[in-house]
Amino acid sequence: MKLQHQVVLSIGSNQGNKLENIQKCIDLIHQKVGSVVKVSKLYETPAWGFESDAFYNCALLLYTNSSAQKILNQVLKVEKELGRIRSNQKGYQSRIIDVDLIVFDNEIIDSEKLQVPHPLMQNRNFVLLPIRDLKLNWKHPILHKTILELIAITPDESVCTVVQDLKRPIDEIPLNQFNYIAFEGNIGAGKTTLVHKIAEDFNGKTVLERFADNPFLPKFYKDQNRYAFPLEMSFLADRYQQLSDDLAQFDLFKDFIVADYHIFKSLIFAKITLQEDEYRLYRNLFDIIYKEMPKPDLYVYLYQNTERLLQNIKKRGRAYEQNIEASYLEKINNGYLEYIKSQTDLNVLIIDVSDRDFVKKHEDYIFILNEIKKKLS
Repeated sequence: MKLQHQVVLSIGSNQGNKLENIQKCIDLIHQKVGSVVKVSKLYETPAWGFESDAFYNCALLLYTNSSAQKILNQVLKVEKELGRIRSNQKGYQSRIIDVDLIVFDNEIIDSEKLQVPHPLMQNRNFVLLPIRDLKLNWKHPILHKTILELIAITPDESVCTVVQDLKRPIDEIPLNQFNYIAFEGNIGAGKTTLVHKIAEDFNGKTVLERFADNPFLPKFYKDQNRYAFPLEMSFLADRYQQLSDDLAQFDLFKDFIVADYHIFKSLIFAKITLQEDEYRLYRNLFDIIYKEMPKPDLYVYLYQNTERLLQNIKKRGRAYEQNIEASYLEKINNGYLEYIKSQTDLNVLIIDVSDRDFVKKHEDYIFILNEIKKKLS
């Protein structure tokens, strides 16, 4: 099940350097609107409904958390940035760039400013043929037909010719060169949300910590001294089993594994929560387990200041977390930083996300990807 919206945009240009216009448009959409995860081939198509130079057209698949109306507003800004001036003149016109929102999940939207699916898509080869390249598992929610079925019955007889392939912006960050990436961060840093998004965008297999299933966690936040040891032992056992199982099971349909924790976090938390004698016992067992565990090819630590962490914790509203103190979060952060300093054979990247909101702001998500890209180069 996809957590993000799946959006199809159609792009066209018949003025100036058409190829450059379209590639710039794709890149800007990826930077400012959402993750461009698929791009069709580039087609040359005759002008539709008026006499003019031929168009270049393509389609792309976008993953985003934004609403359809917000996406429309954003792509209009992209058009304007590329030099499109919309006039009140009726009818079809030549244009340096044109972006249409064709599909938004399986939704039907019929408002004054937006109609989805695009009401004319079934009558336009320059829309249908590029969308076919995206190989979507999608059926028109009104006409109840697939893209291939719509192509078979379209009244449009215009010839659309493939010109060339187009670059997919997401390929510039080849995360699939890693087998296993671990994202870490303090409580409330947003690592799980980020892992979900990266896995969807880059076709990764997620390994997510099963903290919600731990019966000792709510008890621990009420009485730390009493429940710290059983909590840490149960976490260690569960993390060991989960990572052992998931890392051993290669998924032919996924390019890499991305996790929202690394097993060493067990020791970081245990050092903070356990009494000295409990910690010694715990450490002996941990050292045995740790030797057997595969290390991530890339370890990313999301640093966030304590004030933001407390805001995030309050916002997500888990009852048992609401009394977490700033001093506890600071101890955890210091534990992570000490661990990172001590690691000589781990490929570590620290990203400061204190002033970033990569859930609501796509630019902040792109910032994180660019930091990873720098690490790759």
